[in-house]
Amino acid sequence: MAAKKKGLYANINAKRKRIEAGSGEKMRKPGSKGAPTASDFKQAAKTAKKRRK
Repeated sequence: MAAKKKGLYANINAKRKRIEAGSGEKMRKPGSKGAPTASDFKQAAKTAKKRRK
């Protein structure tokens, strides 16, 4: 069985942590090549787990 890929928000949060740690990376601007689109966020919302209280 293949390993499950991380989701969009997991990747965003991981990159934010790397940036905060001083990696020198930058977040892509909306609309730039390689940046997540609005449809990517809609797709991620379909599979999102409900937050625990």
